[in-house]
Amino acid sequence: MEHEHGPGTESRYRRDNAALLGRLRKIEGQVRGVQRMVEEDRYCVDILVQLAAIRSAALAVGHSLLESHVRGCVVGALQSGDGEGAVNELLDVISQFAR
Repeated sequence: MEHEHGPGTESRYRRDNAALLGRLRKIEGQVRGVQRMVEEDRYCVDILVQLAAIRSAALAVGHSLLESHVRGCVVGALQSGDGEGAVNELLDVISQFAR
């Protein structure tokens, strides 16, 4: 579900776009590194450690986006009177993110 951002409710991720993209590129590089490790038949534990680092980095990006959503989109919806819809959507996304 896409939402337009009203005046003053632009999500922070749009303002921090360069930083988020940098983090995602770093994750992309880590994934490519793990692919090489598998191709080279590297030690399982080393691969698992790298996968844990990738998961942690991806979760950090997700937390940043979730915080931006709450501070921007959800707060804006609450102020405009659409709080119930925003809270329901937030609960859904938290449920998906927590899996």
